[in-house]
Amino acid sequence: MTTSTADYVIYTDGACSGNPGPGGWGALIMVDGETNELSGGEPSTTNNRMELLAAITALETPPSGSKIALHTDSKYVMQGITEWIKNWKRNNWRTAAKKPVKNAELWQRLDEINGQHDVSWHWVKGHAGHPDNERADELARQGMAPFL
Repeated sequence: MTTSTADYVIYTDGACSGNPGPGGWGALIMVDGETNELSGGEPSTTNNRMELLAAITALETPPSGSKIALHTDSKYVMQGITEWIKNWKRNNWRTAAKKPVKNAELWQRLDEINGQHDVSWHWVKGHAGHPDNERADELARQGMAPFL
């Protein structure tokens, strides 16, 4: 599925001041010519957790069965959901090195909500001037602001 055939086009981003430290996530959800913006944050977290929460929260918004094109600038999220997760599940949430998968509870939530939709995953270069990705970054920073 390409972006043009999706009912929902989503851009997500996460941010963290320090790693760990105060963090935020942001998402743009575009449907039927309208754009909805979501953001949130936590006082002590990591950038990867915020990237995951952005995608999870965004995917929890549309009704089940939606066709979604999700854009992320996080290679961690992109590779995790499209490549690594298959082996993690097969290995009972352990890495190839037999260590527990970091953020396993968030990966499990993302896997569950991803399975409720027809999602195409797209990687976009961060901080490269793409307006929708830049807006998702601004929302993530807004989500982090109360904890700074």
